[in-house]
Amino acid sequence: MDITFSLPPAMILGLIVSTVLPLLVGLVTKTVTSPAAKAILLAILAAVLGVLTELLAAVQAGTSYDIGRGVLVALVGFLVAVGMHFGLWKPTGAAQSAQRIGDPAHRA
Repeated sequence: MDITFSLPPAMILGLIVSTVLPLLVGLVTKTVTSPAAKAILLAILAAVLGVLTELLAAVQAGTSYDIGRGVLVALVGFLVAVGMHFGLWKPTGAAQSAQRIGDPAHRA
């Protein structure tokens, strides 16, 4: 029995991008945007990321596209993004700072 561990570069890139998705949501929303709308936007971005990550991995490996793997990557990306938001970006104030970028009311 052989055991292998392979993690395609596209999957690593997808996980890295997942960590900054909450900041991206903060950049494209206003401070008055409801948390539900932000969560929906985050879920949509994670779904797009999952589909594109699996597509890139399939193209790199020269294999067929696996929709199940794409959905799994999207789910993991969403969970990572939510965890990063509540575990790092929100407590440190980075999420709120991202929302203030471009807001004329908060310029120094």
